[in-house]
Parts: sequence; structure tokens; C-alpha cells
Amino acid sequence: FITHTFNSAGYKKIFETCEELSEPLPTTITGRIPSFLKGSLLRLGPGLFEVGDEPFYHLFDGQALMHKFDFKNGQVTYYRKFVRTDAYVRAITEKRVVITEFGTFAYPDPCKNIFSRFFSYFKGVEVTDNCLVNVYPVGEDYYAVTETNYITKVNTDTLETLKKVDMCNYVNINGVTAHPHIERDGTVFNIGNCMGKGATLAYNIVRTPPTQKDKSDPIEKSKVVVQIPSAERFKPSYVHSFGMSDNHFVFVETPVKINLLKFLSAWSIRGSNYMDCFESNESQGTLFHLARKDPGEYIDHKYKGAPIGMFHHINTYEDGGFIVVDLCAWKGFEFVYNYLWLANLRANWDEVKKAAMMAPQPEVRRYVIPLDVHKEEQGKNLVSLPYTTATAVMHADGMIWLEPEVLFSGPRQAFEFPQINYARYAGKNYTYTYGLGLNHFIPDRICKLNVKTKETWVWQEPDSYPSEPLFVQTPDAIDEDDGVLLTIVAAPGSQRPGYLLILNAKDLSEVARAEVECSIPVTFHGMYKP
Repeated sequence: FITHTFNSAGYKKIFETCEELSEPLPTTITGRIPSFLKGSLLRLGPGLFEVGDEPFYHLFDGQALMHKFDFKNGQVTYYRKFVRTDAYVRAITEKRVVITEFGTFAYPDPCKNIFSRFFSYFKGVEVTDNCLVNVYPVGEDYYAVTETNYITKVNTDTLETLKKVDMCNYVNINGVTAHPHIERDGTVFNIGNCMGKGATLAYNIVRTPPTQKDKSDPIEKSKVVVQIPSAERFKPSYVHSFGMSDNHFVFVETPVKINLLKFLSAWSIRGSNYMDCFESNESQGTLFHLARKDPGEYIDHKYKGAPIGMFHHINTYEDGGFIVVDLCAWKGFEFVYNYLWLANLRANWDEVKKAAMMAPQPEVRRYVIPLDVHKEEQGKNLVSLPYTTATAVMHADGMIWLEPEVLFSGPRQAFEFPQINYARYAGKNYTYTYGLGLNHFIPDRICKLNVKTKETWVWQEPDSYPSEPLFVQTPDAIDEDDGVLLTIVAAPGSQRPGYLLILNAKDLSEVARAEVECSIPVTFHGMYKP
């Protein structure tokens, strides 16, 4: 991996406010757009980083901006619009931060008198609906999402905001992740923490059925399929994604905790935000929970590993009595989001590097969980798959200790925002994953990893900042990696400072690019809608 020194510091531009567009813009194309691309690339990220003279402080605070590249007859257009969430609409109307975001506290309205101000501190803080993280289909609808209980229905053609939906109205859940698993028939599975039996915390896996014959809303038929216990009574772990194979769910409970008591009581008085409610349980390590999918049933074996932070699962599959769990890990128990304050990310390169030196180290890991465990086997490695060095060893107390195989590691070089050929290989034994390369947290390359041989490929250009690569399969493809990757690249120094880049998924060679005459800020996740 070439490690750039970013002398131009153009990366600061991806954290700058931009305007929405009144109509789609044409693009300038080099190369040839593959004829099978007919649809839209949809992406979400922050687009408004301050309101009036009040800044947002954290990467996950900027207001949700939806981006769309449309493919039609070899031509490409670009369009974007802010999602009309309550957080956005009220901020624009009152010209101040009205709803507390991940790392930005919203002060009560200064115009109100002292008494009403005092009481508004106590009535709790409105939970944000700023859906800047991802977009996914439910039935025939599309939702822009973050990690709270609110999801926002959007029209993916016009990018209009349709309605705010509170998942609490349908299932016992405090929030859901932005990374559901979606089966071929359209069934959606997601996870979130909840109040479980006897007022203790737990995690619920929720199933939302596919499109209904009677055209009713599938969300109204959402059900909890299995409940997973929490290691700590009042402190759920932060959960960003989960694993799902053909027959099992895998939930990785990390040592990064949400202190609910802080969250419920003190924070509205002290003027704090979501980030203030995180803490690390330095002694817990990482717990791996298994549950059967159908019927939903928790499997009560204790699997444990050294402490990691974890946001993204890559893939999970079953092989001969084992579950193989590939994920993007950050070593240790410290919360990586502590390094994603905008002030950190907008600093000069030497400062950016200095901060990243202190942060947890990234690593792509493979864990192997044995399903069939017996007390008498303690002390020996239970993993018998021939192709992995990952181990699982039972201790005298019945706890099974997991040691991973490292699939990729580079100091302060993360392989993150992983994607696979999801349509064909989700939950299956697979070979390739694609990712966004973070260089000291700055996105500067697209990577491909062969998880079987550990071979890597890289696309990189100076002063170019790509986003998560989405895989689109070539029609009638035979090979797993027969397709293209779609990524949005910010190139702040160029005449046309943003472009859609299409790479050949086999070798990451460039197929085409479609450039626009406006800058494009950072985006997190998205989808290709055929």
C-alpha cells in the first residue's frame, strides 16, 4: 500500500457543507459506462456541517444529504437533496441546532424565559431522526436510516422525504442498526437493544417480512424473532451490525458500552450528547453470541475473545459444524468514534497522523465458532477446518476462547466499509471482499481482498478521496468477482471536483468515470438500485 502524504490537505473538503441541487446535473464521462448499469446509485452522508453560526462537532452530526447517480443509455446524471427530517427542518427554520446529535448538544431555545428553559432541560432530549448513514428497501419502499428508533421513508426517484417512522410503535426496540440483512425474497433482519425480561437489557433481532399481497406495510408486521442477553444489566454494548449465515445469527458484544443511566438521567441536564454516554468495560473482552434463525432460539454457549471495537461484519457462513465470522476489527477496548470528531479529521496532516497513532489499530479478522461443543474437550483447539489458523479452545469453566486469523493488517491502514457480492454470497463460503482504505482515518483508496489467499489489489490516485465501493454483478456472471465496483470520489483540487468511479471488480482497473462540476462531501453507505 502506498501511503500518501496529503500535502494539499484536500481531504478537509469532504467535511464541508454543500448545497442541494434543484435539478439533476449532467456528467462528463470518460471510458464507457457498462450497458448493464440501468438504475441508480444511492448514497447517504452528512452535507450540512453548521447551522447559522452553530457548528456540528462530530462526523455523525452533519445533516443527512442523499446523493443519486442515475444511469440511462450510457449517460449519467447526478442529483442530491437534503432529507427533510425533523432535525433538518427545525434547524433550518430556527437557524440553530434544535435536536441533539451524536456529538453536538442542542441548547434550549434562548428566547424562552428562564422557567420554560429550566423545564425543557428535564423533559428529556428528543431523539434525532438525522438519517445520514444508509438507505435500504423494505417491501416496495425505501428508508434512509441512522441508528435510532426513527427511520425515514424516501422517494428514491425524486429524493423527496415521505414520512418519519418510529420503530418503537411496532417492536420492543430502542433503536435499530443501519446494517440490516436482506434475504433474496426481501425479508429484512435487523438488531437493536431493548428492555428484556425482568427490566434487564437485551438485544432483539427483528424480522420484517417481504412485500405483502394485500399491499399493507411490512413494517407493521415486524416481529422479534430472538432475544440475546446483555453481559451488563444497565449497559448495552454499542451495536452497528451483526452476522447472519443460512441458519444462524451472530452478535458480537464488544466492550464499548452505552451507559443508560447517564443517557436517561444526567445528560439532558448537563448539556451532554450521545458521545458522552459511551464508556469501555476494560475487563469484559469480546463476547460472541449465537442464535438459531428458524425457529429463533438463543444458543447458550459462552464464546469469548480479546477486546475489540467492531462496526462492520464482512460475511458469515457455515462450514462443517463451524461458523466462520469475518469482520473489520479495531484492537482494544477504546471507542474508535473518539477519533472521529470533525476537528480531528480537519486538522493538518501531521496532526491527523499524530491522533491516529493513539487510536486503536485496525485489522481484518476471521473468527471460527464451533457449534458442537462438549465439556470433555477442554484445552484443545476445536477448530478442524483445514484452511484457517483461527482457534477455539474450551476452558475449564466451559467458556470457549476464540483467537482469530488475521486476513489483513497494516499499521493505521484500515480496510473498512466492506462489501461483497451480497446477492450471491451473503451467508455463503466466499472469496472476495472490497473495502474503503482508511489511511489514518482519511479515505484514500479502494481495496480488494482475497480472504482465502490474503492477496490484495488497490486503486488509488493522489488527492482523491473515495467512498465505500458497492459491487454490481455482471448479468450472467459465472465468477464471484465478475462485475464492477461503484464509488463516489472527491477530488477537491480538480476542475470537476467530484466523480462517480466505475472499477472492474476483478483487478480494480478503471472502466469509466462520470465527473460533476460540484464538490461532493463524505458519504457512508448506500445501495445500487437496478
